[in-house]
Amino acid sequence: MVFYLFTEIVAFMISHRQTLENTDPINWYVLYTRPRAEKKVFGKLESLGFEVYLPLIPSIRVWSDRKRKVHIPLIPGFIFIHTQINALLPVLQCAGVVRVLCHLGKPARVRLCEIDNLKILMKDPSVISVTNMERLEEGEEIEVIRGPFVGLTGYCIRYQGKHRVVVKIESLGSIVEVNIPLSFLEKRQMSIA
Repeated sequence: MVFYLFTEIVAFMISHRQTLENTDPINWYVLYTRPRAEKKVFGKLESLGFEVYLPLIPSIRVWSDRKRKVHIPLIPGFIFIHTQINALLPVLQCAGVVRVLCHLGKPARVRLCEIDNLKILMKDPSVISVTNMERLEEGEEIEVIRGPFVGLTGYCIRYQGKHRVVVKIESLGSIVEVNIPLSFLEKRQMSIA
């Protein structure tokens, strides 16, 4: 599959070599990277002199013994590169780059306004939340960490689509089902008593 995409891009570049050499404008393209290799690829391409963009947002990661604030990609697995189409072939040889995102057999261009929109969003990354889409199991204890019900604990009683959860919150004195966005919830850590 990867070999096929690579050969497809090479064939396109060879067939359009003369028109690409001097007339191709600089555009934004999307590179698909290996999992969790975005920062390494970003650093490598930047050190090679390419203009690259990797929007990162802060996130709290919890391990069994500690919590840590880390910066994760807003769009996992993708970075943006601003270059001419004929410069994409050497970029594909960079360790960690899997392929260039294509549309109809050609490297897909990202409009400048879309990159500008991402940059505007990234001016205040604290208001952006990337929801960890791990499935909440029925009966799992959860805590509300944002919104009007912050601090309440309850149990997940039904998973509804990808973005909402119906929760039983016992601290209200009765069984109440509340629709709460998944990004407002986190799994409650097991406390050792």
